[in-house]
Amino acid sequence: MAEKTIPHPGFWEAFRFWLKLGFISFGGPTGQIALMHTELVERKQWISEARFLHALNYCMLLPGPEATQLATYVGWLLHKTWGGIVAGALFVLPSAFILWALSYIYVTFGHVGWVSSIFYGLKPAVVAIVASAGLRIGRRALGNGVLWAIAGAAFIAIYWLHAPFPLIVLAAALVGWLGPKFWPQKFSAALKPAGEDRAVISDTAEPPAHTRPSLARAVRVVLVCLALWWLPVVLFATWLGPKHTVVREGIFFSKAAMVTFGGAYAVLPYVSQQAVEHHGWLDAGQMLDGLALAETTPGPLIMVLQFAGFIGAWQHPGPLTPLLAATLGAFITTWTTFVPCFLWIFLGAPHIEQLRNHAKLAAALSAVTAAVVGVILNLALWFGLHTVFPTGRGIDWFAAGISVVAFVGMTRWKWGIVPVIVGAGMAGLVYRGVF
Repeated sequence: MAEKTIPHPGFWEAFRFWLKLGFISFGGPTGQIALMHTELVERKQWISEARFLHALNYCMLLPGPEATQLATYVGWLLHKTWGGIVAGALFVLPSAFILWALSYIYVTFGHVGWVSSIFYGLKPAVVAIVASAGLRIGRRALGNGVLWAIAGAAFIAIYWLHAPFPLIVLAAALVGWLGPKFWPQKFSAALKPAGEDRAVISDTAEPPAHTRPSLARAVRVVLVCLALWWLPVVLFATWLGPKHTVVREGIFFSKAAMVTFGGAYAVLPYVSQQAVEHHGWLDAGQMLDGLALAETTPGPLIMVLQFAGFIGAWQHPGPLTPLLAATLGAFITTWTTFVPCFLWIFLGAPHIEQLRNHAKLAAALSAVTAAVVGVILNLALWFGLHTVFPTGRGIDWFAAGISVVAFVGMTRWKWGIVPVIVGAGMAGLVYRGVF
């Protein structure tokens, strides 16, 4: 007899989950995607493997932070528009407040020992989280030799050849699109779901009414999202004038939100060059400090842009006090970076859902998934090498030990993400002698 499906989560149950996720989503975009896979697909079974990967692959093709967009997509599938808003907002808000506080500490007090000690313990734990999750996704997503080859090629391209992430994704999608024509058996086998599908959002369930596209809905989405996107920029320009740093940041990061494909790792070189060299809002050393803060706090790695907005307005406040200007700079940067994510999802996701059974598109997206596995492996290796073998020193045995213990615990004993993060942070405090 078939097992019962998982009961559909209530809105407030999902609200509590997205709030928790906002506080534990360490590891940059690929680490956060892996974490969502662990929680949503494996533990809670709110969404099936195939539906999760289908949503992920669409988000990979969009400009902006793909992990935030993926959370918004799944929240929308579960609880319509408000579900998507809550999922996307709560994925960002905890990190926004934490990074604002750390930015203020940075400009006011400089280096703080206990903060760096916690981060010192967290970094090797993040390595284990990314590696273990990448292993699980790889086992499920790489159904045959062709997909393994795509994952391997993606790893080689990004790790040794330093190929741009968007180029890797587009190349994988092209191979997947042509795959059914040249290797029909390989790609058709890869698209078949493995095992029984008990998830709330399953492969076989009829699509809910709210996922069906309509012209009227698309027009409403565009008008509302564009109005929300630009309203703060217009209001600040009216109040402070078009040349104030806060207004210029709003315009610049709005442009960046439309052209920065490939997620945070593709965005950062472009934004860093513009913010440092062209606009002069901060210097290169400050930008690197912001990246370190963003990498070791929960939430999207692209939150480093909020740090840039904070520092830029703090150093160029105009008629405002530095703290007020910095707070407004942080707000407008975060707002114009993330509000477009809701536009891309609410406008495009209904059409992507309707195309789930399109053979060529499904094959193209399965190839993108394989490439993402290779990118996750690259992140785990790169992050691991820089954590365990810090520049200018030999092996860091503390970091190596935390990584190994956390990896074994998560893969063999099924340790949860929260205990691993809390334990690693406490270990960093103890090891550095703060306690």
